[in-house]
Parts: sequence; structure tokens; C-alpha cells
Amino acid sequence: MDESKRHRDPSAFDDAPIDESPIDAAPIGNSPRCPPAKGDSDSARRTADWIVRELRRCGFEAYWAGGCVRDQLLGRTPKDYDVVTSARPDEIRRVFGVGRTKPIGAAFGVIAVYRPRTRSYIEVATFRSDFDYTDGRHPGRVEFGDARADAERRDFTINGLFFDPIENRVIDFVGGQDDLAARVIRAIGDPRQRFTEDKLRLLRAIRFAADLGFEIEADTWRALRAMAPEICVVSAERIAGELRRMLTEQGRAGAIELLDASGLAAQLMPRWAAAPGNARAAAVQTLARLEQPEFELALAALFAGLLGPKETASLGRRWKLSNKEIERTVWLVEHCRDLIDADRRPWSQVQPLLAAEGADDLIALTAALAPAAEAALGFCRARRRLPEAELNPPPLLTGNDLIAAGMKPGPRFAEIIAVIRAEQLDRRLHTREAALQRAQRLAEEAADTNRPETV
Repeated sequence: MDESKRHRDPSAFDDAPIDESPIDAAPIGNSPRCPPAKGDSDSARRTADWIVRELRRCGFEAYWAGGCVRDQLLGRTPKDYDVVTSARPDEIRRVFGVGRTKPIGAAFGVIAVYRPRTRSYIEVATFRSDFDYTDGRHPGRVEFGDARADAERRDFTINGLFFDPIENRVIDFVGGQDDLAARVIRAIGDPRQRFTEDKLRLLRAIRFAADLGFEIEADTWRALRAMAPEICVVSAERIAGELRRMLTEQGRAGAIELLDASGLAAQLMPRWAAAPGNARAAAVQTLARLEQPEFELALAALFAGLLGPKETASLGRRWKLSNKEIERTVWLVEHCRDLIDADRRPWSQVQPLLAAEGADDLIALTAALAPAAEAALGFCRARRRLPEAELNPPPLLTGNDLIAAGMKPGPRFAEIIAVIRAEQLDRRLHTREAALQRAQRLAEEAADTNRPETV
């Protein structure tokens, strides 16, 4: 690059307003090589376009990069946008102003550029090459370079594409467009080297293949299977992050099948992987029946019948899931079959489940496990539509009521309260007075039972 351009004073653009008008300069959707993403009106795209234009006006090379290019080429709406540039981190900050930028990985050449009038930002990274991976996740050092080097350091060819929104053209140094057309996940360069650099790529390959419905290229697949045991060097949080995405995306069932076939499932959830093949296949079918599940529901569908509550909790802690995620998943696994005959069971046994916070997930899990249980499912859905006061009426008695009636707290207290609540729900008790009388009889029966016999 011409050094006079590199050091051109960008201060005139520090407070440049973002153009909110429609982009007329050959938007990506007008390219025959880049079909429009349906409903793509996200302001992030306009911001990414504006960032590229500002960097160009200051004499730097700049493109959109990675997943946003891939998704646009596939006709998908990108979830976010990334920009790569020849500008160094300090130069990026001078272009957009210190107040509108923040270093979030300056050592790796990454600067956050905040969108005007919002708290969201787009990551702008300097072209670089990565070296000296020592922990199986992060490079020990980087060298700033050119666009080709930046593309060649990335994981898979379909993620190594750049797009120039000004000239409306794809820049492809790695054959990503051909692999998109062939619907193939292929590592850039030597697959073993790519996976050795960053072991998380083992899971990313699975996720991309499942979500996009692509096949994993043969050499990439062989390397993935051979290196599956090395996934253990990746932090639990990173693993959990990939699993959350896998299990909540469209290809969730295919993702589990690939995890199983690759040997990754045996590393991540060995007790699940050790179950008989037909049981694992049934779990995958259950998972496939869910519609847009949250992570906890999807995880429960995968584990139901194969792992018990204790094993589920243990695995959740191993993956460092949140307490809320673990508790909800364990509760769903514990009660996964309790609604299958709900229409034939006493209401006092079913009501606590349908009044619980996770009731809708439990109904969805029941439907996935036992789709033929139409009567029970219909019953549960109808009861969930009841007004709160009818679905979960206030209890007729509490512990304080028993104390006020002269009863002494003891181990039978909770049992008496539970019996009263069950009889209330089953419509055998209707008033507080009747409930108190029943409680007193239960307390007397308990006292008689515990009274020592006389000789």
C-alpha cells in the first residue's frame, strides 16, 4: 500500500454520520453469485458497509469476512457481520474515533467499532497470520499481513471468504465458493494442522455440517475422527457453548449423529455413548421431534431414558452449565415419563408438574417421547390453559395454620400438609375448616402410632 495513503489523516471521519439510506452501490443481494437473504434489513449490514467505506476512504483495504459472507451466499440472513482490513488497530481507532471504538483483542488485531446510537458493535480485525499454538486453542503470536494470509489462517474454506460491498464481489483465496456449491465442509490446508491449532474446530466442523446439511470432506473427516480424543483440552465453557448451538439449531439430530460417529460423543458424554445403539438412535429421534427447543429441553430429550437425574447433573457440572440449566434439565429427565398417562392419574399427582415453571417443556418432551399419547397430551394442554387460580389454587392450610391450631411442629408436619394439599386438589376437601379437622385427625393418628404400648 502507498504509505502516503496509510498515513492519511483520518480525523475528518471521526464523527462521520452513518448513512441510514438504502445502499445503492451494488448491494450484495443483487449479485448473481450472492443471492439476497430474505428479510435482510438488519442495520448491522448497513453499519458493516459504512465501516468498509470509511476505511477505504482513508486508504485502507477492507472487506466483510467469514460467516456473514457464507450466509449471504447461501441466501441466509447473517446473524452478525465482521470486517477485516489492512489498517492496524491504532489506525482503526483513529478512523472511527477513540470514543466509538474499544480494543477487545488488540494483540490479535481486533477492535470493536460501535454502531451510532446503539450499544452494539461490529468487530474489525487487521489481516493477520497466526503462529505458535501451544494450548490447542489460541495462537502464541500473530503477524499482521495481507488478505490472502488472513484467509488461509481460518478454519474451513466456506468461512474463509471475503466480500467487497463496494465493488460487489467475492474474494476467494481458498476455494470456499466451490465447496459451498458442493455442500462440503473442508478444512483449509492440512486438516490435522487446522485441528491441532484449535481443537474447538473439531466441534465447529460438526456444527456447520449439521446446521447447513453439508457433508464433511473425507480428509477432514479422517483427521477429525483421529483427533477426537484431543477435544478434552478445550475448556468446558467453550464445549458447552458449541453444544448449546448444536442442540438448538435446525440440524440438532444430525449433529448428535455426527458426534457419535466421530467419537466425540464418547469423549464428551461417555455414559450416553456407551448405551446400546438402538437406544441412542431412539434418543436422536426424540430430539428430532422437538420444534425450536431451548437448550435444556433438547438436552433432556437426548438424555431421557439413557441417563438418570444424578448422571445428568454430573455431566452438567462437568460442562460447567449454569445452575438454572442443570436444574431444569435434571427436572425434565426426572419427570420425562410422568405425563404419559396424565389423563388417568389423580389430579393431585399431575397438578404439581403442570403448575411448575418448566411445565410447557415437560409437555413438549412427553410429546417427543410418546407422540401416540394423544389423550394425555390433550389433557395436559387443556389444563395448562386454565386460569392460574384454577390450575394452582392457594393451599387451604399452611404450617402456620397448624401451629395456630395448637399443633406442635415435628417430622409429620410436612406429611400432613402434603396430604391436605392432595385431597384439596382431588376435590375431597373444599374449605379451611374441613382441612383443619382433617389435619387434626391425621395428627392424632400419628400420635397414636408413635405412642408406646403398655404391658
